[in-house]
Amino acid sequence: MDIKSNYSLEKSNTFGLNVVSESFYIVKNLKDLKNILWENRAKKITVLGGGSNILFTKFLDGLCLKIDLKGIDIIEENKNNVVINVMAGENWHDFVQWCVNKGFGGVENLSLIPGLVGAAPIQNIGAYGVELKDIFISCNTVNIKDQTEKEFDQKNCLFGYRTSRFKTIDKNIYIITSIKIRLTKEKHKYNISYGSVKQEIGNREINLESISKAIIKIRKSKLPDTNILGNCGSFFKNPVINESKYFELKKKFPSLSAFKVEKNQYKISAAWLIEFLKYKGRSIGNVGVYKNQALVLVNLGGATGKELLTLANKITSEVYNNFKITLQPEVEIL
Repeated sequence: MDIKSNYSLEKSNTFGLNVVSESFYIVKNLKDLKNILWENRAKKITVLGGGSNILFTKFLDGLCLKIDLKGIDIIEENKNNVVINVMAGENWHDFVQWCVNKGFGGVENLSLIPGLVGAAPIQNIGAYGVELKDIFISCNTVNIKDQTEKEFDQKNCLFGYRTSRFKTIDKNIYIITSIKIRLTKEKHKYNISYGSVKQEIGNREINLESISKAIIKIRKSKLPDTNILGNCGSFFKNPVINESKYFELKKKFPSLSAFKVEKNQYKISAAWLIEFLKYKGRSIGNVGVYKNQALVLVNLGGATGKELLTLANKITSEVYNNFKITLQPEVEIL
């Protein structure tokens, strides 16, 4: 096995942080995964996908596994729907484009989300009114400790807003090896009500391709290219508060951006909170907040993970002091 020692993860995380892992291995197949886990059972295991949702703040002890399991298979199909099994190492956006090109609907709103397929269930990825759970059937996993395989259906994944059992009660217990989803072949349910999607489509026909292209254009206008400016997309989750708290804040801050998600709950725009505090476009040393999107923290060049974490903590503290709302990070911090 080609296990690399003292391996730089600079090109393996989209923040572009030059953090070193004690050992590093690229997993190509399921047998390979089980063998490497068994042989390194005494070591700490860190699982790395596309590195687009992680902030490294220190030297990484133990073994870092890069999941590179490949394959897309149609396993069931009828007139109306198709069931697809996708391996964890597939690029998420490439998979979405594969679906759009084949006329399979349900993932088009999730275009241009960075990362690999295996990371999608961990935080129940979502964008523009759609979440993974809406199309999810199940995922296959391998237990890190004993290498046994287990399948989790949609209900047992315990999906929530940007979370699942794999991010909470079973964090660092399982490695997701593949997911199974159900998409539509006809009578697609288009969702263009969120944000500026409808406006971006304009007079064009509403279909899978036009929705995907509109969302790609919107995301590119808001998010920096990771090859130019290191980032992990949205760093913070949008907080959810109760109705009474919302009306209290709305009275004090009339321009507060929010929308109702349940009977007595409102989702607050974290970007609005951060922008209100004049952090948008601000830089502090080697780190900053992106000029086009206040949710995005950026590596301006030569930054460390600790510098980015210090900025994130500073923003979190000021948001709480001003609004009594605690921001939660969307990225995993190691």
